[in-house]
Amino acid sequence: MRSSDLIRLLTLAAIWGASFLFMRVIAPVLGALWTAELRVAIAGLALSGWMLLTGKPQNWRQNWKSFLVLGAINSALPFAMYAYAAQHMPAGYSAIMNATTPLWGAVMGALFLSEAFTVRKLAGLLVGVLGVALLVKLGPVVWSTELMLALLACSGATVCYALAGVYTKKLSVNVNPLLMATASQLGAAFVLLPFLPLVPVQGEITTTVMALAVALALLCSAVAYLLYFRLIQDIGPTKALTVTFLIPLFALLWGAIFLGEHLTWSMAAGCAGVVLATWLVVSGPRK
Repeated sequence: MRSSDLIRLLTLAAIWGASFLFMRVIAPVLGALWTAELRVAIAGLALSGWMLLTGKPQNWRQNWKSFLVLGAINSALPFAMYAYAAQHMPAGYSAIMNATTPLWGAVMGALFLSEAFTVRKLAGLLVGVLGVALLVKLGPVVWSTELMLALLACSGATVCYALAGVYTKKLSVNVNPLLMATASQLGAAFVLLPFLPLVPVQGEITTTVMALAVALALLCSAVAYLLYFRLIQDIGPTKALTVTFLIPLFALLWGAIFLGEHLTWSMAAGCAGVVLATWLVVSGPRK
């Protein structure tokens, strides 16, 4: 991995880690689906406007079906599944399940992209899951049908992310990262749109909420997906998906700085595991 790729990976993790700060304020007011819809719609429109200003070609007709598929599996479906899971189990469980995304990415890469699934890569992915487990400090829950369905929903979301990584890698042969980022957000907005009347807004929409929603869309979706699709194009979906290991680390860091949350020794141990896991996956043996 080049130093520029590593910088993109860390920047992406820092941005997506910061998204938790925005969603703490936005989601209780707008609800999960409206938060997701505003995020992808504003981001898609902003990226489309940027393409117009810079004179980039927008080949919507040629690949519109692919863009809808990408938007559905990369944003719309995972957002809906995690929103359902959040109603029936602690957020820590969702974080653990999300950390298995690179493992599924490695499996999908081996199945569809002929990537090698090495012992080193498997060890790194498992260490990363254990590191995230220490970070989030899971609490006890009562086993129930709702919990089982929530776990299945999280598993479905991680599989969607992994499939989206493989799909993006194949699509990037003919589509540049900027168009892919724009199309995936607009595609997700169209997929979510029919479901919005079923979930009314839950609270009062203030100027602060809308400002944070715009910031969430422009920074954590528009800019973030430009970085993400560029990483997939340069280093492949499996290594790009290791960003999910680093996101909890940055989320805890921003929480400590801006919300006054305390850091513990178990969190430090988890951070060490996360860093080790990322190194194992992204740094293969030299030829």
